Amino acid sequence: MASGMTAPTTALEPICDVAAIVGVGLIGGSLAAALRSRRLAREVVGVGRSAGRLNLARDLGQIDRASTSLAEAAHAADLIVFCTPVDRIVEGVREAAVVSRPGTVITDAGSVKKWICEELSGTLAPHVHFVGSHPMAGSERQGCQYADPELFHGRRCVITPLPQTNRSAVERISRMWRSVGGDVVQLSPDEHDALVARASHVPHVVAAALAATLPPRAYPLASTGFRDSTRIAGGDPELWTQILRQNRDEVELGLQDVIEGLQKFQQALSAEDQGRLFELLRDGVLARERWLRVFQEGGSSREKPRNPEDSNAVGN
Repeated sequence: MASGMTAPTTALEPICDVAAIVGVGLIGGSLAAALRSRRLAREVVGVGRSAGRLNLARDLGQIDRASTSLAEAAHAADLIVFCTPVDRIVEGVREAAVVSRPGTVITDAGSVKKWICEELSGTLAPHVHFVGSHPMAGSERQGCQYADPELFHGRRCVITPLPQTNRSAVERISRMWRSVGGDVVQLSPDEHDALVARASHVPHVVAAALAATLPPRAYPLASTGFRDSTRIAGGDPELWTQILRQNRDEVELGLQDVIEGLQKFQQALSAEDQGRLFELLRDGVLARERWLRVFQEGGSSREKPRNPEDSNAVGN
C-alpha cells in the first residue's frame, strides 16, 4: 500500500487515548498510520527533531499532529512508542518517563533488546511502565514516505518483558501489535538478541560484505540474483553501526558460524570434492525450505515453496 493510503478500516477497540510515536520514519510512520487508520487511538502524535519530516508525515495522513518537544508529547500521551535508532532509546525513554502521567506505558521498536531492557530496569518511576518490543518488519528504505499501515500484518512482533514488568503493561503492548496485524511472540531480552543476531544482524553484515566484493568490471553482469542477495546492504550505515555495536557478542558468534560454513565450501572446492559440494548446496536448499514454511505459517510471505530438486529455481 502506498504511504499516503491510510483510509480508516473497521474500527477495533481503542488501546489508548493519545499515542506518541517518537521517530516517524519507516517503522514509526507505519505504526502511526496503522494506529490512526484502525482508530486505535483518539489522537496520534508524531514526535521528532525535524519539523519538515513531521509535517510530511502529517500531510501523508500518518499522524494527527506533530511535536518537536518530547516532554510535551510524553505528558499528553498514555502510550509512547520509541522508533528511534537504538542508541537513542534509553535516553529518550528516561526523558519521557519523567514527565509521563501515572499509568503511561512506553515501548520501543529497537532491534536490540538486552542492553535497552537492562539499562531501563528499575530506573523509571513506579507509575510508568516500559515493555521492550521489536517488530520483525522493515525495509532497507528509510523515511515516512515509504511507510505502510499494513507493514506489520502477519509479521512476528517480539515483546521482551522482564520478570518484574507490569503484567497489564505487557498485555497492552501485546494488544497494540496484535491490533495492527502482528503475530506476537514473547522472549527474554537475551534470547531475542541471540536469535535476531542470526536472523537479521548477521545477514546484514554478510550482505554488506558481499556487495563490497563485486568489482566494478562485473557490475554489468550482476543481475537479479546479486540484487536480491544484497538488498539489505542498502540500509542506513549509521543506524546499523549502532545495532551491531549493541549486539556485538551475538553477532560475532553468528559470523564465526558463517565463516566456518564458507570454509567448508572452500575446502570442498580445493579438494575437487563434487559430492561434498553437492551436499553443502543441498543442505542450504533444505534449510531455506524449512525456514520458508515457518515464515509462511506467520502469514507474511508472498513466496510459494518450491521443490528442492528444482536446481533452476532462484532463491529469495
